Amino acid sequence: MPGPTPKPAALRQRRNRATSTANLPAERAPRERDRKPYLPRCPDADDLKATWHPMARRWWNDVWASPMHHQFLRGDEPALLRLMVLVDRFWKTQALDVAREIRMLEREFGLTPLSRRRLEWNVVQAEEAKDKFEQRRVKRATVIDGDPRSILDTP
Repeated sequence: MPGPTPKPAALRQRRNRATSTANLPAERAPRERDRKPYLPRCPDADDLKATWHPMARRWWNDVWASPMHHQFLRGDEPALLRLMVLVDRFWKTQALDVAREIRMLEREFGLTPLSRRRLEWNVVQAEEAKDKFEQRRVKRATVIDGDPRSILDTP
């Protein structure tokens, strides 16, 4: 017995439709995908000779070397630069409130594992590593002839 016929789509209560879905036009002047943006002078108002903290520079380089940078648009660069200023301030002051802001902004750009999962971004490397792990696990599996309980009796 096949069951009742499904309701017409217009009468269904749950349509699983995203209300904010939109197709945006392409950028007029897209940034070069493999080149990180220019990092301006450190905006420290107290010192005119201020430089970026080495850990902040490392963070900037790591972000633009990551696979996620391919998803960033030219319009995202000002917000990423604001995030860079916060990272620099954190490494110079170790302030907890700055760390909270960094954590929140990193989520917006997919820079944490959970945010990448929420954005449904998959890093191909991780899939390859998972496949290799499965292959090694299968190779290490013990092959038992006969009764599998016999392996428990051996000392």
